[in-house]
Amino acid sequence: MAKPQAIMAEGAWTGEYADGKGEGLLIPLDTARSLLGDGVAYEKKTESIILTTDKEVLHFKTGALDATLNSKPTALRFAAKNANGKVWLPVAPLTELFGLKAEFGTKGNILTLLLPGEKVQHAEVPVAGKKKRIALREGAGKKFAIVEQLEAGTRLRVWGEEEGWYKAQSENGYIGYVAKSGISLLSVEQVPSSEGNEEPFVAWHMEGKRINLTWEAVYNKNPDTDQIVEMAGVNVVSPSWFELLDGKGDIRSKADASYSAWARAKGIQVWGMFSNGFEPDRTHEALSTFDTRSAMIRQVLAYAKAFKLQGINLDFENVYTKDKENFVQFVRELTPLLHEQNLVVSVDVTPKSNSEMWSAFLDREKLGAVVDYMMVMAYDEHWASSPSAGSVSSLPWAENSVQRIIEEDRVPPGKLILGMPFYTRIWTEEPDGKGGTKVSSKTMSMNAVNSLVAEKKLTPALSEETGQKYVEFKDGNAVKKIWIEDASTIAARAKLAITHGLAGVASWRRGFESKDVWSALDQALQNGY
Repeated sequence: MAKPQAIMAEGAWTGEYADGKGEGLLIPLDTARSLLGDGVAYEKKTESIILTTDKEVLHFKTGALDATLNSKPTALRFAAKNANGKVWLPVAPLTELFGLKAEFGTKGNILTLLLPGEKVQHAEVPVAGKKKRIALREGAGKKFAIVEQLEAGTRLRVWGEEEGWYKAQSENGYIGYVAKSGISLLSVEQVPSSEGNEEPFVAWHMEGKRINLTWEAVYNKNPDTDQIVEMAGVNVVSPSWFELLDGKGDIRSKADASYSAWARAKGIQVWGMFSNGFEPDRTHEALSTFDTRSAMIRQVLAYAKAFKLQGINLDFENVYTKDKENFVQFVRELTPLLHEQNLVVSVDVTPKSNSEMWSAFLDREKLGAVVDYMMVMAYDEHWASSPSAGSVSSLPWAENSVQRIIEEDRVPPGKLILGMPFYTRIWTEEPDGKGGTKVSSKTMSMNAVNSLVAEKKLTPALSEETGQKYVEFKDGNAVKKIWIEDASTIAARAKLAITHGLAGVASWRRGFESKDVWSALDQALQNGY
């Protein structure tokens, strides 16, 4: 390799060197990743480099000029290399995709990398001054050694300041300190975010309306749309149509063109759900390589086009924590291509918990930075096999689930959609024959609960703790307990979404609701009452 050049960035030496010149300029992969973050990914097994922005996915391999840009063939002008124990990236695509700016000092042995969006204060040594030159020193004080003598008219970049001194970089690229009195500040330059001027993708939403999505659970066959009751206020449906079939990335489809046409005729968006089948091993294999991730993406795009969808909803659950980064990478590679087809991208996440397979694998902060919407599945506070009886989703718990993601993961409220249950559980507590209590549960729809309450002539009472009506009764040696979900609690959840400035709500699932829910939800969500 040619003589290396020290790489400077953000007013300091990175500790690394560049190689080459012009279009052949190379920098270490680790340097690019430290400066540009998750947009630079490397797959060691296949020596693949994947560069992702909000609009583009560029894939290439070391030693090759052939590449793909948004799945279409393209060519690099200079290849990446694997040499001296490091992967080296050409700077040209980093400039084209991200707006990274590379400048050599006048002596050519120092490379300065300016980051997209970075603000740079320029300065100069005055020509009309008493001093013909000033000293650039190693530290902020006259006791420090001189790095370089700066002649009158010399331009500098200012990276910071200490008492009476500026941290500055000369035209040669050297970094040191100059006395504040010795230079004059000039303009502030902001490095463009990228070379493109395309408008950013704007996710769909109804003007003046919040999103009111309901999931359509499709198990064996699609519903008869003639039998679906009027759903006042619903503006998005998400049928569970697509499922990961194997580790190669093959997807099984249960999509139905007639259902999609029915929704379109009603002015309802269709965001097809793509699930991993909650199977961790096939999920691990499918997420592990660029090729298998690309296979999934190609099929999702084809299905979206064939069934005239307006969005895709990702529902990956029961995933190994070791696949956390690969899941984010999959979403980074998928989103630009879906946006290219004007498709909305949303992802389902559980409330934060210590569960490795159901919560810890989700990097909510990074996912929130990529997707258009994030559905917080704020239910199963007490799950089907929970060791103790309790609410499926108490209102304070649901509110806290949203607040934590906003505060801890910095996901903008306007990207969040509050997931709500249309179901509840009837809990049975009975002696286990060993001096303890056996707890079991059964899922119930709203209508089933209403029928049971009427049949048993029960009188539910408001639980201040959960914000729900609660009822219990004896059945032989057993005690039955129900935390009731109804139109009033659904309206209260909608008001939570309004209070926190969320994009809307999502309900699991259509078919579990009582007939009064839709109008109550619509009034509360769109009108606040």
